Amino acid sequence: MGKRINLAFITTFAIVALLQSSLAQRDYVVGDALGWVIPPGPSTYPTWAANRAFRVGDTLVFNFINGAHDVAKVTRANYDSCNGANPLLMFSNSPANVTLNETGSHYFICAFSGHCSAGQKLAINVSAAVSSPAPQPLTAVSKPSPRPQPTTPPASSPMSSAPAPAPQGGSPAPVSGPTTYTVGDTSGWIVPTNGASMYQTWANGKNFMVGDILVFNYVTGTHDVLEVSRAAYQPCNATNSISNWTTGPTRVTLRTVGEHYYICGVPGHCAAGQKLAINVSTSSTATPPSSSSPSPSPSMPSPSSPSPSPSMPSPSSPSPLSATPPSSTNGPSSPTNPSSPAGDNNATPPTPGTSAASLGVAGLSATFVSLIVAFFM
Repeated sequence: MGKRINLAFITTFAIVALLQSSLAQRDYVVGDALGWVIPPGPSTYPTWAANRAFRVGDTLVFNFINGAHDVAKVTRANYDSCNGANPLLMFSNSPANVTLNETGSHYFICAFSGHCSAGQKLAINVSAAVSSPAPQPLTAVSKPSPRPQPTTPPASSPMSSAPAPAPQGGSPAPVSGPTTYTVGDTSGWIVPTNGASMYQTWANGKNFMVGDILVFNYVTGTHDVLEVSRAAYQPCNATNSISNWTTGPTRVTLRTVGEHYYICGVPGHCAAGQKLAINVSTSSTATPPSSSSPSPSPSMPSPSSPSPSPSMPSPSSPSPLSATPPSSTNGPSSPTNPSSPAGDNNATPPTPGTSAASLGVAGLSATFVSLIVAFFM
């Protein structure tokens, strides 16, 4: 019997560990429903990858037609030049499952002639895996312990004060994190074909805050991103840029308030409308909720005191048998309640017994063990 119980606990521990491991890894289908094809535009795969957080242990799934495409993992230099001659890895059968085993940049192209230069290429950045806490081992028991008998808590004395209600604080206000904006949305960072005001139209109505991120999706070697001054922005002067990035996708974190200007430094591109001007505001921070002060404890009625006994005859009474109060000439004296017995005025309520809580935990544990033992018997 003891061996079966031990086996049940070991199996449960293994299942929990397996579930945590499987939840920590993700499979990404490259291009989603589009698959791994010659894309409709050069920014298709950079746009797909821009808002995804790849981690060690994740898997890329490349779906393509066998004989029409392949997947080559290459170096950065071969990625930029679309050279599939000496790949690090090569996959020619679909679906190609590529497990991301290390952090850093990873580059993939289709080695078929002309496919990479047409945009069938993918560059991603892989971060370290998110560590999840290991499940605590379960302690095997040889036999269930006897159910503890509940004890009745001592009755509260009449003088016990009722516990004050818990203070009610205001609900915490939601705190929003930084927003990631993909410049141009699905069009990416290109020479606009639908008018020179394309990127200003895209920026209109957006509230950029400090901490937000701009993602510029473009084909490396075809475009770049330069942050310039306002004076350089108007004439598209790329000579003295504030910052410049040459590898797509480019992620730019907005760190200061005020106006920010971006252009493409490739000759003619800025003049054709590949430029963006935005205004950045202070990040919105939620005001911490002011917890309302705890409600005062409701006043309990004074404990009933024993009724005062009839007034005893005053020494000055005319007759020892008279129980009549003193003459009204001296004013009626207010009867006073007798003092409460010493030690009862500030009586502390008795501490509730913990056996009820222990009984609830023991009951849950016994139920859980019973289910597992029944399953394995």
